[in-house]
Amino acid sequence: MDVAALTALLRETELHHGAYEPSAPKHHWSDWYAAFMAARTRGQTVEEAKTAAALHMQKILRTRSLLERP
Repeated sequence: MDVAALTALLRETELHHGAYEPSAPKHHWSDWYAAFMAARTRGQTVEEAKTAAALHMQKILRTRSLLERP
């Protein structure tokens, strides 16, 4: 992937993460970005990528919750 294509993908990802952020539990932006960008580079649509990122975040947050329990 060239720099221009990566820049465009990062900007698209930023735009869609912005819509996810206000209602999301505390998380690091890179987890959502990575899942969204991976889906887009596999050829998934924006909607499919948003779903993939949301599912990835559910898995990560569930795992963290389980690890934090006494």
